[in-house]
Amino acid sequence: MPEPQRTPKFVVEADGGSRGNPGPAGYGAVVLDPVTGETLAEAAEYIGVATNNVAEYKGLLAGLRAAKALDPAAEVHVRMDSKLVVEQMSGRWKIKHPDMKPLAAEAARVFPTGQVTFEWIPREKNKHADRLANEAMDAGKKGKRWEPSASTAALDAAAARSAASTAPPAGPPGDAAAGAARARAALAGRTGSPGGAGRTALTEPAAPERASAATPSVGWGAAADLGVPTTFVLLRHGETALTPEKRFSGSGGSDPDLSAVGLRQAEAVAEALAARGTVQSIVSSPLGRCRQTAEAVATRLGLDVGVEEGLRETDFGAWEGLTFAEVRERYPDDLNAWLASPAAPPTGGGESFATVGRRVAAARDRLLDGHRGRTVLVVTHVTPVKTLVRLALGAPPQSLFRMELSAASLSAVAYYADGNASVRLLNDTSHLR
Repeated sequence: MPEPQRTPKFVVEADGGSRGNPGPAGYGAVVLDPVTGETLAEAAEYIGVATNNVAEYKGLLAGLRAAKALDPAAEVHVRMDSKLVVEQMSGRWKIKHPDMKPLAAEAARVFPTGQVTFEWIPREKNKHADRLANEAMDAGKKGKRWEPSASTAALDAAAARSAASTAPPAGPPGDAAAGAARARAALAGRTGSPGGAGRTALTEPAAPERASAATPSVGWGAAADLGVPTTFVLLRHGETALTPEKRFSGSGGSDPDLSAVGLRQAEAVAEALAARGTVQSIVSSPLGRCRQTAEAVATRLGLDVGVEEGLRETDFGAWEGLTFAEVRERYPDDLNAWLASPAAPPTGGGESFATVGRRVAAARDRLLDGHRGRTVLVVTHVTPVKTLVRLALGAPPQSLFRMELSAASLSAVAYYADGNASVRLLNDTSHLR
């Protein structure tokens, strides 16, 4: 009796990148044998100016098409380092962006429902597809199209696998290099050439470059980010009567209302944010001056204001309402200790910056959990804003004393799925007075 036919299985790894986001972009995709790891097909293309996410979706689409060309009845397991694409294609996250909806719908139609599964993998495990995407972008920069004969991604992947499997646990570095060289030679011999019969290439003519290629915006030589970040737009409340006098005004004092200038600032920043149209949620410190500022924006945007207790200002204890000079005169030893160590509290039972840092970090984590992939306006105070920026930059606590933060000023921190963050600062609010 003949054995029943086994359903073929493929692994698709895909990636996309944009050098600028948006900027010159490309994708790469590879179809692998899940047992041997052999490269069965590669696809790569320079797509002109696009965002990371669009490039990632195009990489997914190319990988699925390559797998279908090999066998339309196959079961396909997609592995990508884009959390956004994996979660959206798995049906767990909604697809809201107009540029991605048609790409996602097209990808879902390549195979019948149930034949494709998705898995998120760390960026370092998606190097084959990432290399293809970068090769495509490099080719596009030169006005050329990616050719399979120029691809080194499969060779490098095979070399890495061979090196890992042949090198002894504590062997000298030369053993790994020799293993890599043997893998390259073996793969080249099997295919005849890097672009030989052992690999299917799916390419289209490169789109004309519409912007000069730049280095990646996140770090040097970094790959595409892990999907849509969660962005905190950090807004310091508008002026109060204490603000221009530079008096300590924390959570243990009088909680003054916005002054006439502060109310105008709140309205002006509300107008500016409404014009941008990117804010999706608003969260405020519980203190009144922040609530007033947040409500001005919320009224303009038609949003509700949530309250996060962890965003309140530092309790400055006995220093509340005093200027720096007055504190220096009355509590010189306590002030010197406070300036020297983040663990030192203000006089009279106030909060140290170390305590505030832990509180703000916990609030940050709660907000990230509740607003993934969204843009959130966070209306708070000097110390929480500086703390969020400091933590995003990985700067020491002493950096809090080296930041100037104007009333009603805006900053933004974008948090990515791999734990990285990027910071944008806009601190000139003279036009809001």
